[in-house]
Amino acid sequence: MKFGIIKERKNPPDRRVVFSPDELAKIKQLYQDASIKVESSDIRIFTDEQYKKLGIEVANDISDCDVFFGVKEVPIEDLIPNKSYFFFSHTIKKQPYNRKLLQAILEKNIDLYDHETIVDANNRRLIGFGRYAGIVGAYNGIRAFGIKFGLFKIPKAETLSGKEALIAHLKRVVLPPLKFVITGTGKVGNGAKEILDAIKIKEVSVENYLTKNYTQPVYTQIDVLDYNKRKDGKVLDFNDFYNNPQEYVSDFEKFTKVTEVFIAGHYYANQSPVILTQEMLQSNDCKIKVVADISCDVNGPVASTLRSSTIAEPLYGYLSAENKEVDVFHPAALVVMAVDNLPCELPKDASEGFGEMFMEHVIPAFFNGDKDGILQRAKITEKGKLTPRFGYLQDYVDGK
Repeated sequence: MKFGIIKERKNPPDRRVVFSPDELAKIKQLYQDASIKVESSDIRIFTDEQYKKLGIEVANDISDCDVFFGVKEVPIEDLIPNKSYFFFSHTIKKQPYNRKLLQAILEKNIDLYDHETIVDANNRRLIGFGRYAGIVGAYNGIRAFGIKFGLFKIPKAETLSGKEALIAHLKRVVLPPLKFVITGTGKVGNGAKEILDAIKIKEVSVENYLTKNYTQPVYTQIDVLDYNKRKDGKVLDFNDFYNNPQEYVSDFEKFTKVTEVFIAGHYYANQSPVILTQEMLQSNDCKIKVVADISCDVNGPVASTLRSSTIAEPLYGYLSAENKEVDVFHPAALVVMAVDNLPCELPKDASEGFGEMFMEHVIPAFFNGDKDGILQRAKITEKGKLTPRFGYLQDYVDGK
């Protein structure tokens, strides 16, 4: 089996990589049948030299490999026919901007595996950068509060060496007794929680958060049933919400009345209720000053997320009275941080963590006959056709 690590070619440049030099060395050690080549890159967080030092071959041409690993979408002109590829294709939700990419993959007889479709038997995702999105998102949310109110200045996350450097800068900051709410208890929400815990912001129960005042910063982490309620008033379980999201409405307003910083790390399904509505934000008793929308669904569940922002320009102001973007320092504006590629700000940490997950969950499947069905479930295309699991994409491919 010949594995190839491809150079990232999408703009803006992404410095992340699926495997660090250490992880590739481990693969070679554990699997004698594995042959590995790394495509030379001048933007990758790990240099060509770092791979070479561990005995990994680096070359300009890696077209003789069987399976290619990348992070972002591969430009159509760079796809090599009759190969297997792993990358974030951004096609499984029928994203219009990548229809031509999926069409090309089928035309070129490529077997496509998407990092998002690597799941266990219970459909739980096994691979992702979510933890690092949460870590950077929480940092950026605190940074945004400092900028908006002129309280403190901390550097951009992308200028720092990693998670520990982020924490070190945050520990120097003196925060007023703010209340933070985190939506979501998955990798993203827990990544945000990791930061708040590291800087000793106290976690409190939902009930205490909503009813008590504190002289120190506190946070609560909430899941879907904490901020949604059934229209008929029945109290049911998570399964009911996931199976019948259309039967629910947002119950998030009680949090807006006591929260200064909202860190949005939830998963949002198509029929789920809007979480933070324009009406909630317009209410006189809404206290929210910063929305760090890590999930970043534009025109989705968070009314203030009018667009995604960028690592270069991460913040914009939102004027709820007129539902429009304004300057961050507009006196009536709350601050929105809605960067949609946050893990790019911690490329080293994110790459190392990603590679560890890949080593644990995916690489063994190439050498054990895919006994747990990891590769089979993740495969979107095979021999020029969509696999049965992803047959629902046919109308998307056909342009209907």
